Amino acid sequence: AKPVLKWINANRAEDRVNAVSSADTTTMTMPALAVAAVFDQLALMTLLLQLGANVDKRSFNGSTTIGFIFTSEMLANGDVTERANLLLSWGAIFFPDRGNRIECSKEYCIHVARKHGEHELANLIKSDLGGRRCEINNLTSRPELNGKTCVANQYLPESNQYKVTL
Repeated sequence: AKPVLKWINANRAEDRVNAVSSADTTTMTMPALAVAAVFDQLALMTLLLQLGANVDKRSFNGSTTIGFIFTSEMLANGDVTERANLLLSWGAIFFPDRGNRIECSKEYCIHVARKHGEHELANLIKSDLGGRRCEINNLTSRPELNGKTCVANQYLPESNQYKVTL
């Protein structure tokens, strides 16, 4: 992560935090955030987002970073929950299928997550606020928490409430 940060900070006038890879400029250009996600570099993803990386920047095939981690290959190779939670907390959105591009719709990501046994992750994505930053309001039992920012971690369908982390 250090060499990447050094390179980004070397010229803040350029939008280096949103740079794309250039291994093969005709087929494999991916935003730095997507590369970090594909290679399970959570700390680097966090730093890129804090420096202003566009969480929804498109790659060579129209996919966003969230679309990349919800592929069968990524889900089969390991847990993507932390990366998905990070992207969702920074406002990542799902885009509908566009034909020849990698599918990044909400429905498709839920389907692939369930197919690979990631039911909690699928339920989180399915809920409206799942993984999103939100503000606590009108909490009469703990008024000191009103106005605090939190992340909705789990949807509780029985009570139509969310379990959150401050």
